Amino acid sequence: MRMTSSILLAVTLLICGCSGKSKELDVPPATAGLPVPENLAWFSRAAIDAFMRFSVWRGSQSGYIALFARDGVPVYGDVAGWKDIASGKAMRMNTPVRIASMTKPITAVAAMILVEENKLGLDDPVADYLPEFAQLRVATSEAPRDDGSFFSVPAATALTVRHLLMFSSGIGPGLDKGSSLVNYWDRQGIYQLPTGDLGERVSVLAELPLLEEPGTRWRYGFSADVLARIIEVVSGESIGDFMQGKIFQPLGMKHTRYTAENIDADALATVYTQGENGELVNASLTHDARDWTPGGGGLISTASDYMRFALMLWNGGEYQSVRILQKATVDSMRRLHVPDGVLQDANIEGLGWGLGMAVVADADATLTTDRTGDFWWSGYLGTVFFVSPQTGLVGVVISQNEPGEFSGLPYQIFIIQALAFAGL
Repeated sequence: MRMTSSILLAVTLLICGCSGKSKELDVPPATAGLPVPENLAWFSRAAIDAFMRFSVWRGSQSGYIALFARDGVPVYGDVAGWKDIASGKAMRMNTPVRIASMTKPITAVAAMILVEENKLGLDDPVADYLPEFAQLRVATSEAPRDDGSFFSVPAATALTVRHLLMFSSGIGPGLDKGSSLVNYWDRQGIYQLPTGDLGERVSVLAELPLLEEPGTRWRYGFSADVLARIIEVVSGESIGDFMQGKIFQPLGMKHTRYTAENIDADALATVYTQGENGELVNASLTHDARDWTPGGGGLISTASDYMRFALMLWNGGEYQSVRILQKATVDSMRRLHVPDGVLQDANIEGLGWGLGMAVVADADATLTTDRTGDFWWSGYLGTVFFVSPQTGLVGVVISQNEPGEFSGLPYQIFIIQALAFAGL
């Protein structure tokens, strides 16, 4: 969706007579003393409010949370719909939600903390920390042999920490479907194991044939989970404890933790999906890590908590006088390390990859409203965050809807993002 269509949608919704007000925002500015910027344009605010409420009213989504900052200062937040439909509990700005793959950028920041502390090197072989990855093999055919295994050869390139951050490790399964090799990875992946902690599940991955040589292609797989295990080995802490001590507590992200950490499920927003007739039904949550701590998912958070994390990145690694990373490190993370091919299996163009986050390589080619150089990532259950250095806009948009047989990807959150950009 481009700027013109965003404005037209905003005008259309305004004609419906809907408007909204900002909620109380529990997020301090990135730095004390920043001047108060202009809010989002009035038609953006009204259109966001109207779109969210109309979507809830027609039953396509259960609820939304949207929070935006400009030039380091939170300026607008809005909430619509239900935390849980059956009980009639309303969605709130501080409602905790499953953020799924928005865990990945946090895992990347955790790894870069260790890099800055000289405890981890970007070009260190993964096998230095996880010896089971020393004898990796690369599949040479997508068709299995009679015994179900795949022809393979020893990897010519050593898998490194940098490859994991770039999502170019060859570790699958990825988003492409249909081949026997990808289906094999789907069946053997870390979420398919009935039990096991992060270390046990990651070890299984080392036994599978890589889908390509490390460093040759961006692939949406389990790279972040392997990276999280390395963080555990290097730090001597669980990934959850490391994140708490180095990221969450310093930033004041008091609601962010892993689902497996004795979370009261009733406190979380209910996740829905679409039934056969389009009605909202409770989702199955087949990838919900209830008893282990992935690096690529599994965290719960709130819009306010994640905004603190996003503002830290916007501000070059510092938030409220607390430095998490050096500016040069953040600059490296948001630089194009993979210039193209990101999400190409989903027919998305214009995206590259930094270290642990997507980077807009060509704003004219992307489907969303953004600027070249913006960096972001989203979650499987309908969440997204983005940082736009060129415009100063930072956003966190949340829904809780699992894609399923009768529902597509959660495009609604990107409409809300587009409406926020409309007045810039």
